[in-house]
Formats: sequence, C-alpha cells, structure tokens
Amino acid sequence: MTLDDVHRRLSPDFNRLLKVLWRDGHPDWVPFYELFANVPVIEKVLGRPAPDSVSAVEFYYQLGYDYVPVPPELPLKLGDLVDSRRGYPIHDRATFNEYPWPSASETGVRQISAVAQVLPAGMRIVGQTFGIFESAESLFGYRGLCEKLYDDRPLVRDVFQRLGALYEVVYTAMARHPAVGAVVISDDLGFKGQALVSPADLRELVLPWHKRLARIIHDNGKPCILHSCGNLEAIMDDLIDDVGIDAKHSYEDGILPVAEAYRRYGGRIAILGGFDVDRLVRSSLPEIRRGVDVLLDDLGSRGGYALGSGNSIPEFIPLDHYLTMMDQGWRRRVL
Repeated sequence: MTLDDVHRRLSPDFNRLLKVLWRDGHPDWVPFYELFANVPVIEKVLGRPAPDSVSAVEFYYQLGYDYVPVPPELPLKLGDLVDSRRGYPIHDRATFNEYPWPSASETGVRQISAVAQVLPAGMRIVGQTFGIFESAESLFGYRGLCEKLYDDRPLVRDVFQRLGALYEVVYTAMARHPAVGAVVISDDLGFKGQALVSPADLRELVLPWHKRLARIIHDNGKPCILHSCGNLEAIMDDLIDDVGIDAKHSYEDGILPVAEAYRRYGGRIAILGGFDVDRLVRSSLPEIRRGVDVLLDDLGSRGGYALGSGNSIPEFIPLDHYLTMMDQGWRRRVL
C-alpha cells in the first residue's frame, strides 16, 4: 500500500481535534492523533527526504492529521539512555557545576515559526519536546539517578530545579505562539510494571513541574496532552486532578489496554490512540481493519477519543500496516 491507495478527502480542521481534547461534544468524525512518525516513515510515504519539521508538513497533511507536531529548541547535552557505555554528564556536585546549562536565550520556537509559515489552512501545530524526568534521567543515567535519589538528594533537587526553569521558558514560548493549538508534556515515567521511580519521588520532584507547565498551557487557552509510556496507575489521579492534564496518550495492551483506560478515565480526560504497536506490527491487514473498527465503534462513538497507535510510528512497523490503519480510519469517515 502507498499513500495513493489511502482513501482520503483532505479537509483539515484543528477544531475537530480540539473537541476531542476538551471533551466538548462529538466532532464530525474521529480525528487522528499520533505523537510523531519517525523520519524514515515520513520519507518512505513522501518518496523524498524530510530532514526537518517544515519538510514533514506535507506528510501530516496528506495523511489527514489536523496538526503537525513540532519541537522547540532546547539544546541540552544529554547522555544516551540506550547505550550507557558513553557515560552521563552529571554524577556529582562538581560535574553539575561544570555542566553547560543553556541560557534562556538559547531556547526558542524557531522551528515552530518556520512551520507556521507553510501550514495548510485549517491545520495547527502541536508543540512538544522530551520531558523533565527524561532529561534528568539522561543527565545522570537511570542507575545514577536512582543512586543519587538515595545518597545525594539535594543534587537531584538542584538538577530538577535547573531543568524546570528552562522548561518554563520553553513551554511559555510554545503556548503563546499563535500557530500552536495544543501542547504536549512528553515524559516517560514508567515501565511495564510500575513507575520508574517511586510515586513519592515523582510527587516531590516531577509532578509539581508538570503542574506548572500545565498551568502555562491553560493560561494561554490551550489543552495539555500528556504522553507517557509505562504503568502510571499509582499517579494517574495526581496527573488528572492535580497536574490537570486534559488528555493522555501512550497505551500498551500488556499494561493497560486503551478500552480499559477509557473505561477508567474517559469521563475525566480525553483518550488518544491506543492501537497497540505490537498488534500493529504482527496483525494481518484484515485484522488491522477490524481493530480500527472496534476502536471507532467502542470509543470513537462516545467522544473524547482520537484514533492512532499506542505510542508512535517507528520504522519497524511495516508501512502497509500503518497505512492500512489510516485507510480504515478514512473509510469510516467518508464512505
């Protein structure tokens, strides 16, 4: 399957997604939501290089999204959580003091402004960047962060304070930009069994910053989406009632299937995506179409839901599987 095989009727309207995010009635059809598609996927669909956010706009437009996800500039020098052999920049007070913390003037929304110049009518930008917890984890390493939480907690607090101050600047710039229609707090806080650190640590060090970012987003009249992988059951009430998120993305059948998430939380927040990535990879094309139908019949019919994968669209998802999910979503709209 190629883009030309996807049954489409292009009419982007970000208000359609806003109805979902605010849980404000039913849009004319269930919109699509994806945190992002990886660059190789975008390039395969378009048949050309797409090295930046501007060049990716056509991908999101052609597939029927009502928005383009765009990051701000946040030049942090981070370690690699996949390959710990490379080391991590902070491991004691001396390396904290030596770390090249970017100034507020080095952050910005230049990419967002560039994309705003080429947005098709009806589309908006969703601003998003990696999260405060993820950044701390990438400064210490996961093991290093856990160790410092035990033996040098003041250092951990100072790292979160420096990160939080930067994030406030960046999120204020994103939320104020006129082309931005919603903002994502994207911060992976858990794994399959539980949160990555204790709920008490998250409540002390992370969630207060998330709450401040959510307030910045809301003060600018825009919805706050949380993207977080992992089992967050222990802190979901905090995220909804205290942080004040409007929508949650990232669902995995092995942790919390999206239908169960909707049953538990759909009366309080919007539920986004949820077509499990593993199922999207392994299923046959007819099974993918049936899976889309189940999501639309069950969740889409009740409002406060947008169709998409459980996480994102990496290169290992067969392209025809992804396009079949999108095609079935389109067919349910227009046929």
